Amino acid sequence: MREYQYPLNLDWTTDEMVLVMNMWDALEQAYEKGILTEKFLKTHQAFKTVVRSIGEERRLGREFEELSGYSLYRTVQEAKNNSTGKLKMKG
Repeated sequence: MREYQYPLNLDWTTDEMVLVMNMWDALEQAYEKGILTEKFLKTHQAFKTVVRSIGEERRLGREFEELSGYSLYRTVQEAKNNSTGKLKMKG
């Protein structure tokens, strides 16, 4: 795992930050070693309880992609299209 700053909102509670950080961690796993698709989708569902608007999700996803090269949007789409097994994105 690389070292960079996760995009977070300082107005979030500690619990909300943990849910968002779990999303970034799951996204890293999807690219670096693979993750069970069901686990990724559950993590994304928890993330959506904090980041409710599509606009904010896109903004945060773009920020994370600029830092890491990992696309939240493409990974979520891939997970939804293949909702079983292991999710392994190609970087």
